[in-house]
Amino acid sequence: MVQMTGGHAVVQQLIAEGVDTVFAVPGMQVMHIYDGFLEAPGINLVTCRHEQTAVFAADGYARTRGVPGVALVVPGPGAYNAGAAMATAMAGNSPVLLLSGQIASHELYGGRGSLHEINDQLEFMAPVTKWRQRTGSAAEIPGLIHEAFKQLKTGRPQPVEVEIPHDFLGETHDFDSIEREEYPRPGVPADHVSSAADILAGAERPLLWVGDGVIRASASAELEQLAPALGAPVLHSRDAQGALPDTHPLAFEVPSPGYGDPATEELLTASDVILVVGSRFAKSETERWDISPNQKIIHIDIDPTIPGESYNPAVSIIGDARVALTALNTALEDHAFNSDWDPELLAEVHVRRRELLRARFPEQIAMFEELRMRLPDDAVMVGGVTVGTRWMRSAFDIMQPGTLTSASYMTTLGYAFPLALGAKAGSPDRPVIALCGDGGFSYAIGDLATAVQHHINLVTVLFNNGKYGASQNDQVNGRFGGRVIGTDLVNPDFVALAESFGVVGVRVTKLDQLPDAIMEATSAGQPVLIDVVGDAMRALDQVDV
Repeated sequence: MVQMTGGHAVVQQLIAEGVDTVFAVPGMQVMHIYDGFLEAPGINLVTCRHEQTAVFAADGYARTRGVPGVALVVPGPGAYNAGAAMATAMAGNSPVLLLSGQIASHELYGGRGSLHEINDQLEFMAPVTKWRQRTGSAAEIPGLIHEAFKQLKTGRPQPVEVEIPHDFLGETHDFDSIEREEYPRPGVPADHVSSAADILAGAERPLLWVGDGVIRASASAELEQLAPALGAPVLHSRDAQGALPDTHPLAFEVPSPGYGDPATEELLTASDVILVVGSRFAKSETERWDISPNQKIIHIDIDPTIPGESYNPAVSIIGDARVALTALNTALEDHAFNSDWDPELLAEVHVRRRELLRARFPEQIAMFEELRMRLPDDAVMVGGVTVGTRWMRSAFDIMQPGTLTSASYMTTLGYAFPLALGAKAGSPDRPVIALCGDGGFSYAIGDLATAVQHHINLVTVLFNNGKYGASQNDQVNGRFGGRVIGTDLVNPDFVALAESFGVVGVRVTKLDQLPDAIMEATSAGQPVLIDVVGDAMRALDQVDV
């Protein structure tokens, strides 16, 4: 045992768990933890300008590195500021640990107005965490942090929170760190796998619907073995794109509103057996389709509450997607297949939407296709809530799992830039591109300073149309007959603003200039902001693809 403060014990346990980066905002209740970082040169402490950024960055770090991300904030307003980012991590199945300070233990529930006091912060965190706990003594600190990592590494990967009253952080005790553990992937019931194999082998038109559980489980290789064996099209949900390369002849998008080809909805309707892997059937992706009586569903998910949530499956396989697909591939080795999909039809559907878009919008499609050819396959695209993301998803092939990041069904405005900061911090040798609208980017504009201070050489592409575009489109082309109010924006000179932070600022006015600007930015050795305006923005803004 080593004598140290509770704050130092926090840091030492993080080190024991393999943590090398923490995204944080300082404040009175967590300063003993900050003091502990002085004796932890192996941890990169990234001090952010807003608690929301700290959690978004931890989320981005987790998604690109495939390990838990860690954020540190003060209680009360700090925890509340972190809430939207925790909700986004929850929606995106991202393993984020939020370490939150807390008022002194003897003041809890006192209601006397202690600094940053919230009556029951744990309950506030309930909807946006898989697990949460507050330490009851300084001695519990290592064990509770260790349990948090167990929660992050087992079951469905979602955010957790640990709260530590600041008097415990200041206490000195003899502490032992707990050794890091790795947990085996859970097995799957052999009889359920056998039943699923029998159904799939007998299917005339089997179809696979994959969610981000495939990516979180690193199960792309197993998926790529199964789909051709069945001759089955693979529909990727928004967060699963890249589980198979977009260029794979069996890779398709789930036909959700605004994305995908209606022909993929026809594939879905024509199928007789649907194998769902690591997806909860999000409403946005199923609202135009419902299961018919002649369709059977087989559902694989690590979360036992998910199968049956939307549809009653013929077979449920509860377990890790990689383990389940491996078992299913093995079980199918002795089966003959009955698939009747027409390969020519699948090939035609695979390329049709891109060809139609290329015929209508050659300049826009060509720009993103050129960018795809010039960027490496492992480049990470963080698509914010902006028309630029919609074009990217229509024309930029995602080639590797985990290289496209979204806010999932939360569609959180303002998440892309701060999340991309964490993604780039976690993968400094890979290009990371944040696609932002001017409205969303302004949420975290102060963290341009974080990028400079911590040498996070992120490329931010700012699609600057001077409005909250999605909301104004709803007013102009949607429900409100052109009545526009509250959706126009007055913006700063973003290039000059970026340069005032020490970020390289570039302005692009023509669409064909954008690939060169992005490629130059990826090798600049500095954070770069590219302000897309003028004809370039008008070309991208002319249609809701």
